[in-house]
Amino acid sequence: MKTFMNLSLRAFCLFCVLSACQQADAQGYYIYKNGNKQTVLATAVDSLVFFKEQDPDTENPENPEDPVDPANPTAAKSATIATAERNQEWYTRLDFDDLSELQNAKRGLIEATPDLVIRNAAGQEVWNMQAYKFLLDDEGVAPSTVNPSLWQNALCNVQCGLFQVCEGIYQVRGYDMANMSFIKTKNGWIIFDVMMCKETAQAALDLFKRNVDASPRIVAVLISHSHADHYGGVGAIVNAQNIADASLPLDQQLKPGKIAVITPEGFMKHVIAENAYCNAGMSRRASYQYGATLPKGVTGRMAMGIGMGEVTNSPVTLMPPTFEVTNDTTVTIDGIDVTFQLTPGTEAPAEMNAYFPDYRALWMAENCTGTLHNLYTLRGAQVRDAEGWCNYILDAERKFADKTDVIFQSHNWPHWGSDIIREYLQNTAAIYKFTHDQTLHYVNQGLTSTEIADTLHLPAKLDKVWYTRQYYGTLSHNIKAVYQKYMGWYDANPVNLNLLTPEKTAKKWVEYLGDVQRVLDMARQDFVKGEYQWVAQVTKELIFADPTNIAARRLCADALEQLGYQSESGTWRNCYLTGAQELRLATPAEKVYGTGEGVANMLGAGGIDLLIEYAAIATDYRTVENNDVTVNFIIGSEKCAVVRRSGVILTYKDETFADADATARGTKAGMVNYLNGNFTGLTVSGSSQAVTSLFEGIQKPYLNFNIIEP
Repeated sequence: MKTFMNLSLRAFCLFCVLSACQQADAQGYYIYKNGNKQTVLATAVDSLVFFKEQDPDTENPENPEDPVDPANPTAAKSATIATAERNQEWYTRLDFDDLSELQNAKRGLIEATPDLVIRNAAGQEVWNMQAYKFLLDDEGVAPSTVNPSLWQNALCNVQCGLFQVCEGIYQVRGYDMANMSFIKTKNGWIIFDVMMCKETAQAALDLFKRNVDASPRIVAVLISHSHADHYGGVGAIVNAQNIADASLPLDQQLKPGKIAVITPEGFMKHVIAENAYCNAGMSRRASYQYGATLPKGVTGRMAMGIGMGEVTNSPVTLMPPTFEVTNDTTVTIDGIDVTFQLTPGTEAPAEMNAYFPDYRALWMAENCTGTLHNLYTLRGAQVRDAEGWCNYILDAERKFADKTDVIFQSHNWPHWGSDIIREYLQNTAAIYKFTHDQTLHYVNQGLTSTEIADTLHLPAKLDKVWYTRQYYGTLSHNIKAVYQKYMGWYDANPVNLNLLTPEKTAKKWVEYLGDVQRVLDMARQDFVKGEYQWVAQVTKELIFADPTNIAARRLCADALEQLGYQSESGTWRNCYLTGAQELRLATPAEKVYGTGEGVANMLGAGGIDLLIEYAAIATDYRTVENNDVTVNFIIGSEKCAVVRRSGVILTYKDETFADADATARGTKAGMVNYLNGNFTGLTVSGSSQAVTSLFEGIQKPYLNFNIIEP
């Protein structure tokens, strides 16, 4: 760095240095420490910044690794100068004087609750917004460890409390990753989406009671789609005593004291398929996506486009619907009309928008969210249909935009005004259509998914729209989702047909490279140049070849950390920083197995065929490959025959076999007991051993498997 900086960079450089400094020395100089080299000394004199640096020809090569504190080996480090400079460039890329999204996030505030901390019955923290109060104290320039665009999104997402959307519609925001919305009916209230767990849902309901209606009559719970942050808190509102009778028509379900649960068609199937079948694998990956183990703050977890994180220490709850919306239709719920628009295969396999003509209000579920969303979510899920997503948004525009004054959704904040609403719908539709069309365009030019992601950028006008910025989804991994949907995992290069495992590959790389220390030295030099992605890639190979290589672990962690600090996407930031955290303090050596209470809640609410399918997935066929059985299950009004052959479980729904080895009768709770290895709760005629044998091959999922190392 030169002795005198040009005026346009001086203020920035002082900011970068002060952000990275440990403390001021006795002369008032601030010291930037980077490994064993103190590279920068700075002081402010009459707004001029001077830098002193040793002659690069006479000093030792810069060491990117700050000393590790043995008492706190996962402690975050400061942003490097390269990261600070890259983050500063965002101020020239986007219009930070445009505060319209922040104004929308604050509009209609009735009660702010910035000190919100929600705990479970055991006193454990479930949700904490108090930890983000530093954002409210400083809405100015982002620190060097946070991408300025992500900082702007965090300023919007940290707005926490009860808001009025319009006369008769209220939202609680900031009490969970998702919102809870209240819509006034003739005699009571509809609740649209119920957050992720009972504790947050109850806290949101209490806030509403304190400000709007002390004794609200809840006539219906509408659940927009099949993701846990929208249904998991239903247990705070609906129970076995007050849930409506699903056998009755909807108008007859709405009796005083009863609550209808209304979902899109296929809701239960997709809830269990997405959230139970791969629960352990998805949950472990979600800990990366949502930064579950990261501290909240400017070197840890920030916003992630659709909220500030996910709840902890509380299982989801689930109630089966009493009414499924099976087609686009208008229904009357306690005196107000609701027009439903089904949007399957968009943000979720089962999802629906809703229009409330009495309030000229359009609910867009999670199809519009004020951020670029995921066509593929990093925690793992089915790839979503970008073209269909676009078309459903355009259909909503055609049907409702001309008669809508406010558009609101299950994440983030509303938008008001017919012209703004139409533009909001069109811009959001356009980013999904662009991703779809241009990915396929380059597929036909022979590019692979990685090459397309490296080539494509959003059109200039769309790139500058705040509510389509890449805070949650990114263009990069959404391109790969479109590629996967149409072309699959294979890039047509036969070398990649049957690759060695990452561990075997890494060991061969190290064998060929020969001198691991030389590789590390070269990687350190590239770190100094700011080539963090490459440093992470090459050190990853060293780690997978030898996970005890501390130097490689630390250098990879340092590189991932800087990538996290630079990320506009909150989920990418979380993934990078969680990887760095786990490399600095290895994941637990002792394997943890188990099935969560939330999974049991989901399975207990589903059909028995879904319970059996979960058992089939959880079975290690090798343990039962030579033990064939046939069992009938009669559970309430449901029945099925289950056949296991060569370790494979086959289910015949709505049938029983006369030659079965056994017939089991009882409740779903009894079946869940059997799934968990507690062989009580079912009455068996025939061979009881046949029934227990059907569940004996079940292996509890591995909850803390390694990700960043072999």
